[in-house]
Amino acid sequence: MDGLRKLTASFVVPGPCGVAVRDRLKHLTPQDEKVLRAVGEHQGALASRDLRARCADGLEHGADTWASRKRELTKESSSRIAGAITKATHDQWALARRCQAAHIQKLAAGIETLRHRLSLPLGEKGTKRAAGGYRSKSEWFRKSRRLAALEDRHTAAVADRQAGRVRVVRGGKRLLNTRHHLTEARLTEDEWRQRWEAERWFIAADGESGKRFGNETIRVTPDGEVSIKLPVPLAHLANARHGRYTLTARIGFVHRGAEWADRIEANRAVAYRIHLDVERGRWYLTASWQRPVIQTIPLETARARGMIGVDTNADHFAAYRLDRHGNPVGEPHRFGYDLSGTAGHRDAQIRHALTRLINWAVRAGVAAIGIEDLDFTTEKTREKHGRRKRFRQLISGMPTAKLKARLVSMAAEHGLSVVAVDPAYTSRWGAQHWQKPLTTRHRKMSRHDSAGIAIGRRALGHPVRRRTAPPPHDRSDRAGHRTAQAGPGTRGREGTRPPTTDRPPGGPSPSGKRKRGTSASNTVRDAPSTHRWVQDSLMHTG
Repeated sequence: MDGLRKLTASFVVPGPCGVAVRDRLKHLTPQDEKVLRAVGEHQGALASRDLRARCADGLEHGADTWASRKRELTKESSSRIAGAITKATHDQWALARRCQAAHIQKLAAGIETLRHRLSLPLGEKGTKRAAGGYRSKSEWFRKSRRLAALEDRHTAAVADRQAGRVRVVRGGKRLLNTRHHLTEARLTEDEWRQRWEAERWFIAADGESGKRFGNETIRVTPDGEVSIKLPVPLAHLANARHGRYTLTARIGFVHRGAEWADRIEANRAVAYRIHLDVERGRWYLTASWQRPVIQTIPLETARARGMIGVDTNADHFAAYRLDRHGNPVGEPHRFGYDLSGTAGHRDAQIRHALTRLINWAVRAGVAAIGIEDLDFTTEKTREKHGRRKRFRQLISGMPTAKLKARLVSMAAEHGLSVVAVDPAYTSRWGAQHWQKPLTTRHRKMSRHDSAGIAIGRRALGHPVRRRTAPPPHDRSDRAGHRTAQAGPGTRGREGTRPPTTDRPPGGPSPSGKRKRGTSASNTVRDAPSTHRWVQDSLMHTG
């Protein structure tokens, strides 16, 4: 095991702690849309102003500054709306700080790689763990210039982080940059402007336990009636008492509707958000609430009924079912998906593949699914895989974080646990120990199928390899113990093979002819059947 990194222990992934459902606001009147646009525009302006103030505070932010910002916003809205805006602002600033730290880490990794490769002679070959020198002087020169650029970016990013400066855009940086590439995006300026304004609107409210139907600002009754508490400057648009506006649309959540109804009838907190899909011209309402933290089952309990090992690939999941001893059961299963196209198409493909995987796991009767704890953060650097563009695109296109979150959420609904394992060497060892033995005329084993077995065995706590080393090249044991042999305490382990009849050894046979006595066993195959075997099956756990 020299040169191999230490494997981390497998663990049961905690279950989801939140739920979100969405439904369309149908049959809205022109007046309803007018009011929604007015509310979104007004509160969006307040949110933009509050975000600017929060970014100006930097690291000096505290409870006093937060309260001061909330008081200023309350004058132009309400205390509940001001609280929702300031909380959303704080969350966005915190997210920007985490992204800033990840950016600094990525720059530092690139700088380290460039410095290492620039220090090597030209043309020097690399190893499995470190890249070699550059191929030519021109490439060396270009990389030295890139090193200087990365060092400048790293210095500026570190200075911003130390000063508490972040750079955020309400509406999204990607949509902002689309303004300069309207032709490529196939958008007109008016179409882009509509999307930009809709993304910057703010029509959301946090839930409040103990209040009527769990939310005072955006209230949804059990029969689906939606009403909004209007800000003070827009109170003249109200069509109900206490400055509220009731929409003509009715909401009826199909997915998790019973759970949502139970919460609002018990006046438990439910957060709502209303947004406009400009491309489709549809309004949607999203309801979300927190769940109590689900206590994960012990790892031994998850392993009790076997495991399904899943190998994640660029275009499919390769899954194999194993019993609790680590033996493969049945045939390999593959669940394909296509990650090309739009984000919505990719998300739908992942959901469909995971649905088929989970349904098969339920039918198989297992209690858990084993999956690799993948993280390609250090593998996506341009400096590490500069020439391997296809490989960089491959690993960048695999939505590992979203996949894990969605799998955990969907599996929890079916009573399944997810066991995360260290992904190191699963493909290599799986192909080495399982691909060839399981390949038959009617079963074609791929490298990914064998990797699924390796992942499942690691999740079950078994070693990847199926058995110990084969017997030595001769009959003696000087090269080490054989794979299958009698245990040290077995009586008669060095004796002769027992006779096939009741006659004494060397006695006459039933036909009357005398035969020579049975000699001692010379090979493992000829070992006495009465001996106790240390390992007696090809598929037994190692």
